[in-house]
Amino acid sequence: MMNKTLGGVAAIAFLTAFGGVAVAQTTAPQRPARAAMAQPVTQADFVQRRVECLRAADANHDGTVTAEEMRAAGQAGRVERRNAMFDRLDADKNGSISRAEFDAPRAGGQRAERGQRGPRAEHAGRGHRGGMHRGAERMGRGGEARFPIVIAEAERRATENFTRLDANRDGTLTLEERRAGMQARRAEMRQKRIERRAPAASPSTPASE
Repeated sequence: MMNKTLGGVAAIAFLTAFGGVAVAQTTAPQRPARAAMAQPVTQADFVQRRVECLRAADANHDGTVTAEEMRAAGQAGRVERRNAMFDRLDADKNGSISRAEFDAPRAGGQRAERGQRGPRAEHAGRGHRGGMHRGAERMGRGGEARFPIVIAEAERRATENFTRLDANRDGTLTLEERRAGMQARRAEMRQKRIERRAPAASPSTPASE
């Protein structure tokens, strides 16, 4: 048994290693999130969800987001999530997590079964913290060339995307319309990958005389 308490970063590292409590905390509210995803989305909400992370990351409020600003915002989001997890587990608010506090969520049956987890919390919520985290991840995969990002331009592209997805032009997007848009986008990207991999056509050989 573990009698001593776990504090600060060590506790979060321990939770990450074993995973059980983290899963319990992030998957508990999945039903409301899934229900929210099924609701029609207006153009204003659609555009807002796609630019709010940029506005939050724009530290100097100049209308653009640099790679450094996005990186800093992503780091702040990770710290915020770790602190929130720690606060949820620290039931007696004494600044440390005991073994009993660590085991409490699992003992209460909060851990979700595999296959019933549904969409990840960060994807379901689509909040700006999740967006900044994804933006920071893309930079790590070579996406830094996209910066600086002009927020007004990102807003314009989001508006155009909404118009493209709104098949019946009623000013809202249904879950079916969003799924159809994602499938079309995947097909388009798949076709582009095929075209990039295809060998270049050799010039036609002139007919012999």
